[in-house]
Amino acid sequence: MCGIVAYIGSKEAYPILIKGLRRLEYRGYDSAGVAVLNSKLHLDKTKGKVADLEAVLEGKALTGTIGIGHTRWATHGEPNDVNAHPHASMSGKHVIIHNGIIENYGILKKELVKRGYEFQSDTDTEVLIHLIEDIQLKEKVVLFEAVRIALNEVVGAYAIVILSEDNPNQLIAAKKGSPLVIGVGQDEFFVASDATPIVEHTKNVVYLEDNEIAIMNRDEELKIKTIKNQDKTPYLQELEVNLVALEKGGYDHFMLKEIYEQPRSIKDSMRGRINSSKGHVALGGIKEYETKLANAKRIIIVACGTSWHAGLVGEYLIEELARIPVEVEYASEFRYRNPIIEEGDVVIAISQSGETADTLAAIEMAKERGAIILGICNVVGSSIPRATHAGSYTHAGPEIGVASTKAFTAQITLLALMALSIARKKGSLSESKLRQLLRELELIPDKVARTLEANDQIKYIANIYKNATNCLYLGRGYNFPVALEGALKLKEISYIHAEGYPAAEMKHGPIALIDEEMPVIVIATKKGSYDKVVSNIQEVKARKGKIIAVVTEGDDAVTEIADHTIEIPQVSEVFTPLVSVIPLQLLSYHIAVMRGCNVDQPRNLAKSVTVE
Repeated sequence: MCGIVAYIGSKEAYPILIKGLRRLEYRGYDSAGVAVLNSKLHLDKTKGKVADLEAVLEGKALTGTIGIGHTRWATHGEPNDVNAHPHASMSGKHVIIHNGIIENYGILKKELVKRGYEFQSDTDTEVLIHLIEDIQLKEKVVLFEAVRIALNEVVGAYAIVILSEDNPNQLIAAKKGSPLVIGVGQDEFFVASDATPIVEHTKNVVYLEDNEIAIMNRDEELKIKTIKNQDKTPYLQELEVNLVALEKGGYDHFMLKEIYEQPRSIKDSMRGRINSSKGHVALGGIKEYETKLANAKRIIIVACGTSWHAGLVGEYLIEELARIPVEVEYASEFRYRNPIIEEGDVVIAISQSGETADTLAAIEMAKERGAIILGICNVVGSSIPRATHAGSYTHAGPEIGVASTKAFTAQITLLALMALSIARKKGSLSESKLRQLLRELELIPDKVARTLEANDQIKYIANIYKNATNCLYLGRGYNFPVALEGALKLKEISYIHAEGYPAAEMKHGPIALIDEEMPVIVIATKKGSYDKVVSNIQEVKARKGKIIAVVTEGDDAVTEIADHTIEIPQVSEVFTPLVSVIPLQLLSYHIAVMRGCNVDQPRNLAKSVTVE
């Protein structure tokens, strides 16, 4: 959420800013703006998309080799032209872009109003730039020092970049709780919320840490100081992102591309980590914590959204294979309910972006209470890997579509590897059973590829139900979290109300909703409580509900009573979610496209939720 991009160097800034903002569109936003400096500041912003901003700027000669750009996801104040970023100080000399929330902005604003400052917007960001200007004027200090003092007064999260008419050869950036990366080129610097706008310009980056301020002067080395004015040595890293991975590659949408990438992303997530013939499974990132994991009395998984659903699958996997009690918590609730955390407890934090604000806050609280913190995320260099004791990357590759697909299956793959690794260390699985499960896991990418062959059939079903107003998703055991995830996908991108339930709970309320207009999507694979699920399907049919069933290939019983069946290959029960979720992703995608929805950028949603 919110996209930041900035440039200083010898090239024209505006084309770099606009292209960078397009790269950041996947994060979710409702307005956009740029400020470019030549002899004076030129600031333009508008409600809507980057394309709307380009239309506003058409015909304007925006020349200049230093500038900042922003896409805003509204927090303080409605989406409109005035609340869009950048925001200017009262003198108009300083402009700022900001991701995050200044929690004490109300107190600061009241004090600034008393001092004669006038506010044009409803944002907390405008308060910050006025505060910086006020400090600079009162204390008679350079801009960096004013920024540093101001940041010591604010409470909350921020990633900011500041450009000043008084300093035409300088950008200042700072971070606390929101991601910010600096690309270091040949006599030029790029700043962005993540690496996507930078990768085509340079592979060398510095990830700012919390409470750090970067000073980028033209033709000088990058300088980093803390808000306590301590010098820090920039730590240069090489980007691993491939530019090709950021393009659609011939697909109509990023989401469809990412659904089809899952055979590869699942394989990459276990590549080099298992050897079924030797019964070998190892996650190098958590190797030194294997014994503590095996001896843990309890494992707590914290996550949000799709990652929380993956965590639920992880609960089934770890409890069944490693025989360790697992609790799965919404990170946002976990941190506020004063949970009991004891020494030796292990907390596993799951996040695609590695920047989820609630998950990061949960990590910090659990760490303070003595828990061992492990992370599972997809983005190298993000905040969660730096905040945890250890962890593993999923290697799913960049996920641009806001509705997560390949990240979900990659997370489950990693959780399966973790469960098997703990089981091996603990001895809770026989050697023969371990080898069998590893062999089956190695076959999953091919089975996902086979499931994707049902795309045309799923598209046909989607056309029948595209005008539904409500849907019910049912699953049992390992497929209950898949039902939750299927319902979430439909809600996210098609705006159809949908609910996921354990199939046995249908009789305890949701059955009242079923009529001839209600599609019920049931995951009815021939594993676990299959006969019970068949009974649930019969109960729906008795009330004239429409059944779309995901079944194991060759199934006859469900095929006879369901309105539609989608077959998936035979899969070991513990790995079923990796395959059974695929038809639900495709169904949501096709329904959303047929309804004319913006599949990659659903309304009101953000890819990386960096505020509470």
